[in-house]
Amino acid sequence: MSNYRVLLLESVHPNAKEKLSSYGFDVEPLADALSGKELAERLKGVHVVGIRSKTQITAEVLEGADSLMAIGAFCIGTNQIDLAAATARGVAVFNAPFSNTRSVAELVLSEVVMLSRQLGDRSAQMHQGQWRKTARSSYEVRGKVLGVIGYGHIGRQVGVLAEAFGMQVLYHDVVGKLPMGNNAPSVSMDALLAESDFVTLHVPETVQTKGMFGAPEIKRMKKGAALLNASRGTVVDIPALAEALKNGHLSGAAVDVFPVEPKQNISDEFHSELQGIANVVLTPHIGGSTIEAQENIGTEVGEAVSRFLATGSTMGAVNFPHLDLPPSEGKYRVTHVHENVPGVMRHVNRVVSEAGVNVGAQVLGTHETVGYVLMDVDRPLPPKVIQDLEAVDHTIRVRTPLGGPPVG
Repeated sequence: MSNYRVLLLESVHPNAKEKLSSYGFDVEPLADALSGKELAERLKGVHVVGIRSKTQITAEVLEGADSLMAIGAFCIGTNQIDLAAATARGVAVFNAPFSNTRSVAELVLSEVVMLSRQLGDRSAQMHQGQWRKTARSSYEVRGKVLGVIGYGHIGRQVGVLAEAFGMQVLYHDVVGKLPMGNNAPSVSMDALLAESDFVTLHVPETVQTKGMFGAPEIKRMKKGAALLNASRGTVVDIPALAEALKNGHLSGAAVDVFPVEPKQNISDEFHSELQGIANVVLTPHIGGSTIEAQENIGTEVGEAVSRFLATGSTMGAVNFPHLDLPPSEGKYRVTHVHENVPGVMRHVNRVVSEAGVNVGAQVLGTHETVGYVLMDVDRPLPPKVIQDLEAVDHTIRVRTPLGGPPVG
């Protein structure tokens, strides 16, 4: 296992290094993100790279990553990774879609209270030596309507917590979802916008969601309502939001994600049209930045990547079929990644059969453009057989996990 090299960037939680090291992998942690030529150079000879949100894994970077087998995204999103290019090279990508759910939901509910009581402004004034004790434009959240757009794991958790505050929760999603508690589906997004005192966005970054919340949607919001975005920075038209706040159509906003975000903490300046506007809470993409969330993410992704290297398991991968085959005593694991076209398995099994190797267990799965096979055989495959498997048309990668040296 020490043949496998793992590079962890962006101060990934130590849990990840502990988990990967426990499998015997050679793990190197770095505090900063890398980019361009520096990243490409550091990835030479590396089998796994672990990143967070700042490192961009492009097709060009992947082209030079001669040994890369897996990418661990120690975060929720994977939009910083060229998934198509990774898949085409047989590189599995893992993330942690649920580990920071509670952290994000708690931040959103705290911001609802902050906006309702204008706590951000009151705190800033106190720091400036101003004592402004007033009940003007300050409200309880109990009895108010919270509209949740995107009713996935985070959206549903937000709904549950909001009900505990005594709020009425409406939600809208492009896919039908069963409600949690007394949360109620809205007949349409327009209906939700018209009824909600607070609107919170929890959608992924896709072609459909990019710019989905612009001037028309903001205009359809209830006058005096507040908007919260802890999803993706490309979802909201920031200039349109700033204008709605300045003209009084909206009473406040809380934004944690932005279209363009600094690459480095502290050293890079941040600028936004929302700065200086009353009752606007701005946070530096910290929705999932809690000790608990980072611990959970480090463990979850670290375990998924470790099992992939050790056994070929792809449970938790975003671009491979989810396959797992418990290791069998006395058997030897082989994995085969190929383009998702008919007939490949016939040739794979022919190569193994003609070599006189008996297959003890085999499982195949496909995911869009790629097919993946886990196969246990009764003896180690000779180098000639591995070469023959690699020569099968449409093969992307052949590997022998479970302690075998990295292949391909």
